[in-house]
Amino acid sequence: MKPEELKEIREKARARLGLRSGDVRVKIVVGMGTSGIAAGARAVLKALLDEVSRRNLTDVVVTQTGERGLAAKEPVVEVHEGDRVTVYGEVDEALARRIVVEHVVNGRPIQDRIIEVREVAG
Repeated sequence: MKPEELKEIREKARARLGLRSGDVRVKIVVGMGTSGIAAGARAVLKALLDEVSRRNLTDVVVTQTGERGLAAKEPVVEVHEGDRVTVYGEVDEALARRIVVEHVVNGRPIQDRIIEVREVAG
């Protein structure tokens, strides 16, 4: 999948869901640096966008970033909730969908796939 296609999917989902920055409960960030893309991050991003859209999660935004410095653990996905960031490593499409369902929707992080949890200043 080409970057332009991913951008189009993301923009359509954003428009369809009517996301506004003040309404975001969870932000999901996918590492889309060179090593992430080589490891399959494009497919992971697409799966996350699809699952969020399919479940009509209007308070969840999916975005991307560059290299995270975790090349051995790519693709890397961060789930930002308030002042807590949960980082998942070696994420594939199936795990991406599980992250949305189990962590974001049901509030149960997938413990055996977490590589880091950190608190950030709010």
